[in-house]
Amino acid sequence: MFCPNCGIQIDDNARFCPECGTKTGKAEIGAAVPSARTVRQTAPGTPIQGQRVTENIYLCPDGVYRWAYEYKLMRDPTILITIFKVVVLSVGICIALMLIINLFISLFTWEFDPESFVSVTWGFVILLPFILLLSFIGYVIYAAMSGWKYCVMFEMDENGITHTQFDRSLELAELMKRIAVIAASMGILTQPVSAGLLIRTSMRTEFHRVTKMKANKRRKTIFLNARLYHNQIYAGAADFDFVQNYINERLPAEEIRK
Repeated sequence: MFCPNCGIQIDDNARFCPECGTKTGKAEIGAAVPSARTVRQTAPGTPIQGQRVTENIYLCPDGVYRWAYEYKLMRDPTILITIFKVVVLSVGICIALMLIINLFISLFTWEFDPESFVSVTWGFVILLPFILLLSFIGYVIYAAMSGWKYCVMFEMDENGITHTQFDRSLELAELMKRIAVIAASMGILTQPVSAGLLIRTSMRTEFHRVTKMKANKRRKTIFLNARLYHNQIYAGAADFDFVQNYINERLPAEEIRK
């Protein structure tokens, strides 16, 4: 049969298009992707191999899509913009708190001092450029200490996506080679791709917990917001549509996909 979205020919029993991630409607909605255990039960003794679904994304034998991305800290402004947003939001919260305090005091004294509130507000506004400048300097220092880049790996399955950042000493080519070897390996995975590598941070986002999604293809970033945290998913131009479509198909509500 052919994919209803991109039109390529796919297996008749495929639940999702390996090219764009669109559901084909062949299987029951909500059914789980076969795990490593169920694959083994279905074809005992048969070599199980993954496949390359886009330029950089591999479907590994355990049913997990994996890819690596090299984030260049001084070329991609995504993290820096996020820092600036946090700083501006923090200043706005401080101003709002000052207003609330003034209003609370006025309830007991029956006097509201607008001049003090305005002077404090202007103080925050005047300090904001300096705070942003210090934030930028801190970001540059962090980028220099990280070698101006860092390497991340994403692992995506039916339930969610994991974002793992590695030590600056890891090169993109090395991580991609590991993923490719795992994807082409015989049998079920015996160890994680990250085994032996120094992990700096790791975060997993379950799709059913996502409250809002925003995709920025120009910045190669997909933002997944949950109630108490958010995750940033990076994918190159050749892989972006597949990742976006795959996540879109598994989010809990249409209104959060933007």
